[in-house]
Amino acid sequence: MATLRLRDRDAIITKEGLVFRVFGYSHPSNVYICDAEYAPAEIFKSDNPKAFRNKGQHVFYKFYEDEGGKFIQNNFPQYMIFHEMLRKKVIGVNHSNIARVRKPDEELRKLIETKPKDELIAASQKVLEFTTQRSSLSTKNFGVFGSMLHGFHHPKFSDIDFIIYGRKNTVRLCEALQEWYGVDSSPLKNEFETDESVEGKRWKFQNYGPKAYVWHQRRKMIYALFNDEKTGRVIKTEFEPVKRWEEISNAYDSEVRIVQRGWTKMLACVVEDWDAPFIPSIYGVESLKVLNGKDGIEAGRVISYMEEFRMQARKDETIYVEGNLEEVVTPKGNFYQVALTYCPRYYEQVLKVVS
Repeated sequence: MATLRLRDRDAIITKEGLVFRVFGYSHPSNVYICDAEYAPAEIFKSDNPKAFRNKGQHVFYKFYEDEGGKFIQNNFPQYMIFHEMLRKKVIGVNHSNIARVRKPDEELRKLIETKPKDELIAASQKVLEFTTQRSSLSTKNFGVFGSMLHGFHHPKFSDIDFIIYGRKNTVRLCEALQEWYGVDSSPLKNEFETDESVEGKRWKFQNYGPKAYVWHQRRKMIYALFNDEKTGRVIKTEFEPVKRWEEISNAYDSEVRIVQRGWTKMLACVVEDWDAPFIPSIYGVESLKVLNGKDGIEAGRVISYMEEFRMQARKDETIYVEGNLEEVVTPKGNFYQVALTYCPRYYEQVLKVVS
């Protein structure tokens, strides 16, 4: 497994049947930093009614929020690896512990090259055909993730989850989607065209209201609703950006240290948004005003591991940011960044456009 090459959203399955998602693009040697996604019923059960998955006679449960991290930490310490830059343990899988992998692009090829076995796969094929016929994209630019990647989707209830590979392809797709959303006869509509997606939901973010959330999500274009005329069902459809191989560089460096410097609030102007579509989303920024933070330190970038803040802001826009201030200590010098990630103050964090 020493030469195994994986990227964000590729799936790792261990001998215990645990399913991990590769997280991002920067990893230590012979290890992939991951999120825990699913576990077989033999070793984990969830009371969450949304968590149940089945594949034939095999039952799996999906982890939600921080329960995956807690479960791995308490039961499978071999999947907690020491992150030298952060100086703490995070979820990760050593290459030697990988039983098999599933790659979204390869699994999508299988789905589109065979006769659909259920209505969700048939609908997915329709969306992909519609998308490729009306853009310069081809099926090789896409992958599939979520429950469909693993074959335990529910034909009547699961969503359609696609990956779009590469920044230029993401831009092309978003431009095409924006055009299609405005056509009455189009089967694809913007999921966030109205506030319906947040109505009646318990809202947890403290500095980011539902209306602001909908406004930001609407302009990202990657969240759609597909009207499947055959079944009469409107299916949530997502296009998740992932880097092409030639866009990937491994930024993990054992000589670099990331030191926590407290909580910060700041206004800033976005000066670089190339990595905004991906996880982590990185925004180069020029500080305009530090509203609250250690010694008024100005950060030069915002790095977000939260999907809520992917594609959140564009170059030359003014943003409000609240999160963890970090000092990145390198042999060539130090710099500061605001990190938005899993932490005790998760729902206080925000990145939003203010003008």
